[in-house]
Amino acid sequence: MPRMLDVSDEVRAEIGDEEADRLLAGENAPGSYDCTSCRTPGDSAQERTSTVLFVGEETAVLAFAHATCLPSQVVQVTEEQLQGAVRSITADGEPAGAAPEQAVLGVTSGLVLIGGELRPALVVEPTAPIVRPGTSGADDDFLPLLVEQGFVPLTEVECVPPVLHGWSVLLAVGQLHAILQPGAGGGSPVAWWQAHQPLQAADTWRAAAAKHQQVILFAAPVGSIGRQPREDLLREALDKAAANGRLVAATLPLAGT
Repeated sequence: MPRMLDVSDEVRAEIGDEEADRLLAGENAPGSYDCTSCRTPGDSAQERTSTVLFVGEETAVLAFAHATCLPSQVVQVTEEQLQGAVRSITADGEPAGAAPEQAVLGVTSGLVLIGGELRPALVVEPTAPIVRPGTSGADDDFLPLLVEQGFVPLTEVECVPPVLHGWSVLLAVGQLHAILQPGAGGGSPVAWWQAHQPLQAADTWRAAAAKHQQVILFAAPVGSIGRQPREDLLREALDKAAANGRLVAATLPLAGT
């Protein structure tokens, strides 16, 4: 069955016309896959899917992503990253379609006291360093990438950050579904983060979100916040990250109910 695949010119140049045509015809493409960007399931027979080729010094791995998450592209990575990914793929018995050392965004919800008022907040922290797309450097570019999107660096958690227009938090029937960002070229919003399964929000958090119709999104590099069991400990971790220059934030409108 033909697949709804996007194969960019640069990917085609790397894999060759014959292989690209086989993918488009559905001969070598998986039906279902885990998106290499958001890690949620996809189906190349039902939705537009991007081919993403990770290339090391000697090895290449073809991965798949929702077209709304990533465009079809070639990504240069180190051979060590790629070999580690291949080993884990072989050990798990899964098809070679996972991104090497792919970071996952962890999301924690909580209430944060700002200006004497409890504000609904989401804290995002990756499980691994985030490198700039298309690069293979060792630097963690998670915060610089977000600042380029309009997030503001914080040195302390005392004021509500500015509203970041075009972004939103999707809440439906009391459950957190996704964090949305503007689509390319002003198109429909796309998921920057999407829950594998909708996350149930606490009643107090939902009440605060309904009152303000906004959610503060804090983001910090891997190892900055951690999973805190209580909101007072979460606040302490946020304050420490801000003091160390490892925290950015924005206020996002609430979408849904």
